[in-house]
Amino acid sequence: MLISMWSVKGGQGTSVTAALAALRASHESDEPVRLVDLGRDQGAIFGASEVGDAGLGRWTQSDLGTDVLEREMEELSPNLLLLPKGSLMLNPRRADELIEWLKAANTTTIVDVGTLHSDQAESFADSLHHRIIAESDQSIMVTRACYLALRRTVSLPVRPTGVVLVAEAGRALTRSDCERAIGAPVVGTVAIDPDTARAVDAGMLRTRVPNQALKALSVLVDNDLSRARDNAPGVELD
Repeated sequence: MLISMWSVKGGQGTSVTAALAALRASHESDEPVRLVDLGRDQGAIFGASEVGDAGLGRWTQSDLGTDVLEREMEELSPNLLLLPKGSLMLNPRRADELIEWLKAANTTTIVDVGTLHSDQAESFADSLHHRIIAESDQSIMVTRACYLALRRTVSLPVRPTGVVLVAEAGRALTRSDCERAIGAPVVGTVAIDPDTARAVDAGMLRTRVPNQALKALSVLVDNDLSRARDNAPGVELD
């Protein structure tokens, strides 16, 4: 199952939410969960080593097979693998091959797509980011109850299948306001948590697991694993 996670404004918490969702899925799955980073933040969040040119960007600019992607994944925990972007730009020319590889495994793959920009609508339609979102089993927008972020969804040429709301005190907009503005249901709410922030700042999210935040995303990834199990008889995923 393929889950893409994205936002329309920086600072909404997309990368941390994607990391938490991947951790939750890895706790529930019998198969290694894959976390794919289209930005360059996941390695730092988990305290992983720098990869230089290695990673997804280099592969998209090459003619190498998808077996190279398997070799370039880094183990973050016994059941969680990270495919970093690396320092090179992503080339959309190999989108079909990449999506086939992403969807082939009998496990959960979570893609941290990053921030989408409504003022780049023409180029976005042909981007690797758009292709992955369009082919995802779940396309999840991550947002705070922020007027400026919600305003940007109006001109965006894509709509999510669900929303993860990053909750913070003092916001005037409600969950229902967000659902109406975005046109998709809120499938999970993650509270801003100092313990999670400290774990991320220290690059130790994989060892300082914030249980409350993981529970908040259980509906998203546990339901996904259940669908994977039902669609693949004989394969135990949870």
